[in-house]
Amino acid sequence: MERRLLERNRVSTTVYLSVPGGRPHRCRARNLSAMGVFLEIKSLGLPAGTVVNLIFVVHLGKMVRLHRRKAVLAHVGKRGAGLMMQGRNHYAERREQIRPTA
Repeated sequence: MERRLLERNRVSTTVYLSVPGGRPHRCRARNLSAMGVFLEIKSLGLPAGTVVNLIFVVHLGKMVRLHRRKAVLAHVGKRGAGLMMQGRNHYAERREQIRPTA
């Protein structure tokens, strides 16, 4: 059963992950949604719940854009890590607006 609120899309893009004050580690994003991402990355020894900084490298023809996000490590496994995005989340705001009150 799918537990995600939004469908993830397959991607293959470079992402740099760092803990605040630490050096960035290059990894590869394999699927992405507005609320989360799965990164192929070697073990960094970080536990679930750790807040990290992400820099997504997006190639647009000859131009390269960098998208910066904060995220929380949701789970860490042998193949990589699943992260939940932090910050402004329009989907969560809309969900709260339509949630029935008791």
